[in-house]
Amino acid sequence: MVDVLETDRLRLRPFTRDDVDNLVNLDADPEVMRYITGGRATPREVIEREELPAFMSGSDGYGFWAAVEKATGGFVGWFHLRPRDGGAADEPELGYRLRRSAWGKGYATEGSRALVEKAFTDLGAQRVWAETMVVHTASHRVMEKAGLRYVRTFHADWPYKIEGDEEGDIEYALTRAEWEERAPRSTR
Repeated sequence: MVDVLETDRLRLRPFTRDDVDNLVNLDADPEVMRYITGGRATPREVIEREELPAFMSGSDGYGFWAAVEKATGGFVGWFHLRPRDGGAADEPELGYRLRRSAWGKGYATEGSRALVEKAFTDLGAQRVWAETMVVHTASHRVMEKAGLRYVRTFHADWPYKIEGDEEGDIEYALTRAEWEERAPRSTR
């Protein structure tokens, strides 16, 4: 189970069954889903039967967090920090999906930085990485502001045609050694 994390403006908490509508509404926005499914909404049944149960099944400190704005108590999206299936447990992937109303406010960077710190201070991670499409420049900026650096460009197999997918995908990462060089001594 994931634990609650607090940032200046966000509360990152475990998901509950009550989050179904939050996820349905998030994934119903074509702009939110633009670089994931080409704008297609995730069906409610898929969220209820597959996604939410997966979001609620975090372990060893890894998993998914519902992001709630402290000032309003409103759901703004989610973050995840989790090892890839079959991948090294000490190399978790960072991910996020936020409501359009939360874009441009620094929430993605704020939540990402909190999870990067958790990965290195609490979970013993050796490397944190993230991926996005080359054309998704806003996501690149979040990764960079969270301290990750460009690693490579590659071509992923997408189940949907997404505008710009021909340009490929990019991976960003941060190693423990790089993080320790930059982290204040109080966080190590």
